[in-house]
Amino acid sequence: MMRIAGVDIEKGIIAAPMAGISDLPFRLLCARHGSELQCMEMISAKAITYHNRNTEALMEISPDEGYVSLQMFGSEPDVMAEAVRMIQHRPYHILDINMGCPVPKIVNNGEGSALMKDPQLAGRIVEAIVRVSDKPVTVKIRSGFDPEHINAAEMARVLQESGASAVCVHGRTREQYYSGQADWDVIAQVKAAVR
Repeated sequence: MMRIAGVDIEKGIIAAPMAGISDLPFRLLCARHGSELQCMEMISAKAITYHNRNTEALMEISPDEGYVSLQMFGSEPDVMAEAVRMIQHRPYHILDINMGCPVPKIVNNGEGSALMKDPQLAGRIVEAIVRVSDKPVTVKIRSGFDPEHINAAEMARVLQESGASAVCVHGRTREQYYSGQADWDVIAQVKAAVR
């Protein structure tokens, strides 16, 4: 069993977020086949604050999904906190911050896995969100930005101290994207570094 700030995931089955895939019909299928927590595809904090029409459809949630984790990305603490204020009323259970996306257009904006290069900014983002969120805040990270900068354990400690309820680690660097071998040792180091 896994508990994230009052959200009990008894069998530990979670449908991971995937851009362009984790839409409402997909999440409903996952829930129907045993997933206990459905993770939504990532949503831009700026798009929320700009009232982007396409973003509204991405944030649709059904009560038939069970537990839902809404995933958001950005790099400006104030903008991200404002986006959280604007979506508090929605029926999600966990707010997940994506600090692991390797896609160039995200990274070039200083978002996603680019935040692995600046743990202090990442901590300020989490602090700003935790201050305004009435839901638990989790963070997705990578092992590091590149092989020379493996800092997932340090990053996880900063995120925990900033108020994150849980950290999910993709055991690859940003440079690896989704190829090569995941580094299970880094995941173990993160587990040992945080509560």
